[in-house]
Amino acid sequence: MAGVPLEAVAVVTVRCEKRAAPVRMRFRRQSLLPLTDLAFQFLFLLFLAGIFAGFVDSIAGGGGLITIPVMLIAGIPPLESLATNKLQSQFGSASATIAYARRGHVNLKSQLPMAAMSMIGGAVGAALASLVPAGWLAAAIPFLLIAIALFFAIKPNLNDIDSHRRVTPFVFGVTIVPLIGLYDGIFGPGAGSFYMLGFVLLAGFGMLKATAHTKLINLGSNFGSFLVFAATGSVLWKIGLIMGVGQFLGAQVGSRMAMKNGAKLIKPLLVISCLALALKLLADPTHPVRVWLGF
Repeated sequence: MAGVPLEAVAVVTVRCEKRAAPVRMRFRRQSLLPLTDLAFQFLFLLFLAGIFAGFVDSIAGGGGLITIPVMLIAGIPPLESLATNKLQSQFGSASATIAYARRGHVNLKSQLPMAAMSMIGGAVGAALASLVPAGWLAAAIPFLLIAIALFFAIKPNLNDIDSHRRVTPFVFGVTIVPLIGLYDGIFGPGAGSFYMLGFVLLAGFGMLKATAHTKLINLGSNFGSFLVFAATGSVLWKIGLIMGVGQFLGAQVGSRMAMKNGAKLIKPLLVISCLALALKLLADPTHPVRVWLGF
């Protein structure tokens, strides 16, 4: 119908078995236009969600708190939402990592082994996702996130200055990092906050340094779990790439603000992110705790 005016009327002729005369049905080609407009608006809103998620995630983590609900609201099934989120979130993590590395807040070469361990953990976690009782994780995670929020809100002297290191980088890299990566592949929400807690509490990093290293390690676990999801055909590539561009742009802005303001910005946003994610999980009527308590 190329070249036909929008107001043109198409005529479809249908012959009925019991009637010799053709039956003419009329419809306007213009009625198809809203579908195109809707598709564009749908993708544009997902792109904007990617920008906002990249901004928040590059500072305090929790970008999935924004992107996954938006995809679910848009009608994307849960498995495809999780898989596509792993694709688009890599753009934000990579963008923030590049920004932090350029300013010397993370040494990419020295941290690559740790990123590889998180990638292995993420891949194993994604492969085991269907075997692990997700209800146990779903029940515990909100309360762990609330505990992390209270830790960062109450603990004094949390700033950008490194403190006492409790474990060596080797021990941290072969234990804490792959364990959190495993969790990221199985379940996901709050993984960035757990990385942050580990870097601050065990590795002795300051807030800004912990944020910078979290982005690289999180990139590893996201990539590992993404490979497994991609192999199963669960990734929606067009949506993931469009949102990924938004993530990349948002992370550039967010990481620059984090480097400019340091702990003054990172700490409150991290607390808000943890509490918001915990409340979102608990607000789900199917959350195990609500089911067990009957409300």
